[in-house]
Amino acid sequence: MPNVPAASALPRRDQIRKEAARLFAARGFLGVGVDEIGKAVGISGPGLYRHFSGKDAMLADLLVGISERLLEEGRRRAGEAGGADGPAGALDALIGGHVDFALDDRDLIILHDRELLHLKEEDRRRVRRLQRGYVELWVGVVREAFPPLAAPGAEPLARAAVHAVFGLLNSTPHSAAPHSGPADRSGLPRDAMAALLHSLAHGAFAAAAASAAAGTMPTAGTVTAPPVEEGAA
Repeated sequence: MPNVPAASALPRRDQIRKEAARLFAARGFLGVGVDEIGKAVGISGPGLYRHFSGKDAMLADLLVGISERLLEEGRRRAGEAGGADGPAGALDALIGGHVDFALDDRDLIILHDRELLHLKEEDRRRVRRLQRGYVELWVGVVREAFPPLAAPGAEPLARAAVHAVFGLLNSTPHSAAPHSGPADRSGLPRDAMAALLHSLAHGAFAAAAASAAAGTMPTAGTVTAPPVEEGAA
């Protein structure tokens, strides 16, 4: 029998996405065949071609899709929360959204880190473009929420802090088992892990702002943000 109890309620295309992400994360893009993905969702391998043109299309759908989702959801959250609670609320909403992504979509983090090179160049450029938009959204909100980071010359520090927070939040595949249920390998229930990540992210931005306010921030040119594809997703 196909092993799809958790995915069977999903539309077929979403079932394929879910199982492809799980299998690619577990064994690598090159180590998984179309027939195996089809078996995981209860259809023949060739039946997948009614939904995707092939494995390349599945991978592009997953990685481009999550980049689109993060940017769109981030803009929505920041806009709604910012209108009600100002820049601090917008930042809190951004952090909360990315924490949810980091805890609930660990397979996609693994795929991004390991399989981005298997995308066609056009799709890689699209992912990077979306990620740049996501980074710029965060940098703008962080600088509004922490006035010292809005000072002239503080933008590189704000940008480096954003990338550092992405690295922190996206470390969940290493700190928590991908399918471990309510408690991860750290021993923390999901809600406790989410609260911890949320607090650490706020602390990182507060520390960057304190550095800027104290005039101890690195000078321009000494803060180098990592490439976008290493930080956003």
